[in-house]
Amino acid sequence: MTDLSTVLETTGALAGVGGLGYAKVRAPRVYWSLVGLPVTWGRFSFTYRSTMDVCGLTVQPSRLRAFLARNIAHTEVQPVPPKVRHVRGTSTGLRVTLRLPAGLEPADLVAASERLRHAWGVHSVTVTETKPGHVELRMTGYDVLRRVRMPRRTHVEGLSVPVALREDGTAFVRDYRQIPMALTLGANNSGKSVYQRNLIEGLAKLPVALVGIDCKRGVEHSAYAARLSALATTPDDSASLLDVLVAEMESRFDLLSLHGVSDMWDLPSGSRPVPVIVLVDEVAELFLISSRKDEERRERIVTALIRLAQMARAVGIYLEVCGQRFGSELGRGATMLRAQLTGRVVHRVNDKQTAEMGLADVAPDAVLTASLIPAERPGTAVATDSTGGWTKIRTPHTTRAEAAAVCREFAHLVPDLPALAPYRPHVPASAPVSGPSLVKPFPVTD
Repeated sequence: MTDLSTVLETTGALAGVGGLGYAKVRAPRVYWSLVGLPVTWGRFSFTYRSTMDVCGLTVQPSRLRAFLARNIAHTEVQPVPPKVRHVRGTSTGLRVTLRLPAGLEPADLVAASERLRHAWGVHSVTVTETKPGHVELRMTGYDVLRRVRMPRRTHVEGLSVPVALREDGTAFVRDYRQIPMALTLGANNSGKSVYQRNLIEGLAKLPVALVGIDCKRGVEHSAYAARLSALATTPDDSASLLDVLVAEMESRFDLLSLHGVSDMWDLPSGSRPVPVIVLVDEVAELFLISSRKDEERRERIVTALIRLAQMARAVGIYLEVCGQRFGSELGRGATMLRAQLTGRVVHRVNDKQTAEMGLADVAPDAVLTASLIPAERPGTAVATDSTGGWTKIRTPHTTRAEAAAVCREFAHLVPDLPALAPYRPHVPASAPVSGPSLVKPFPVTD
C-alpha cells in the first residue's frame, strides 16, 4: 500500500511538472498566471529597495527625514527610492505605479529599464509617465509578440483603430485625431501589407470615407472595393484624384470660415462633413517617372500630397502612406512630404538608412531596433507614439480574404460624396450560391 501511494504521488508530481512545462511553451498566459506572476511579485517585493539602490535610482533624503532618522529613530540614513503606490498583476505581466522623489525623472528609469529587466527576471520593462511625478513600470513576463493575441477589451473612441499588439501587452491604437498623418515603411514580406489590412478592417467599421491609391494596378486595394469611396490604380488617375481631394479640402475650409471655426470637429454635427482617409499603398510609384513628359504629372502629385499633409487635418482628411523606402532620392518634395507625416511605423528593412529615414528625426534611439528585426518575425515593427517615445509592436495575421469580407459586410457605410463618385471602384456582383433545385422533375414516359 505504501509503495502504491508513493507511485501515485510520484506520477502526480511528474504530471504536474510536465503540465507546467507544456503550459510554459504552449500556453504562456496560463503558466504566467500560475507560476510566473507569484514568483515575480515576490521577487519584486523582497528586492525592490536593494535593486533600486544598485541601479542608481535612489536619491538622498531630505534634511528633515535625515534628522528624524538620526535623532528620533536612531537608524542609519538610507537613500530614498521611488515610492510604490500600486502593484497590479495582469495576464501578461505586472504593473507597478511609482511616485518619483525629487531628483529623479522618468528618463532615469527608462535608462535603467534593461537592468531592471534582468534584476527581476522578466521579459521586458517599459516605463510610461502617467502624470507629473508618477510613472508606471509595465513588466512583461514572457514574449507576447511571439503569438499575437489582441486584448479582449480595448478602449477606443472616435477615429481610433487597434491594429497591433505592443510589447507591454497593450494594444497599439492608430488614433487619427492625435496623429492625423502617418508613414509606414518595410521591405518585402515584412508584414507591411498585413498592417494595412488590419487598419482597413478596423476603418471599414467606422463612418468614414476610404480612398485608395494603389499604382500596382490595384492588386492590393481592389479587394476592398466594396468599402472604398474612390480608387486610383495608375499614376494618371492618382493625379486626378488628388486634385479632387485638394478641391474638397478647399471647399471644407470655406465651410469652416462660414461657421467661424478653425477645426472640422468644432462644427455642429449636422454640418460636419464625413472624415476622409487616404491610403497610399506604394508612395514611390507616385514619385518615379520614366520620361520627361511625366514630369508635369509628378509635380501635380507631389504638390497635392504636400498640401494635403500640411493643411488637410483641420478639415478631416488624413493620409496613411506606405512604402518600402522614402528618401531624397525619390526627387524634389520627398523629404518635405515625409516631414509632415508625424506617425511612423517601420517594419523590417533591408538597410539601416531606410530605418533612419523613418525614425531618425522622431525617435533616433529606435533606429537600431528596427534594423535588427528578424525575417522570421513578419509583422514586427517599431512604432512611435503621441508622447514622442517608441515601442515594439506586432500585427496579428489577417488574410486578404478576411479584410475583404469585412469591407463587404460594412459596404453600407460608404458615404455619399459626389466629388468622389467618378472614382468609385466597380464592385462585381457576388455569384449565386449553388443549392438544391426547387423545380420538381417529371418523369419522361412514352
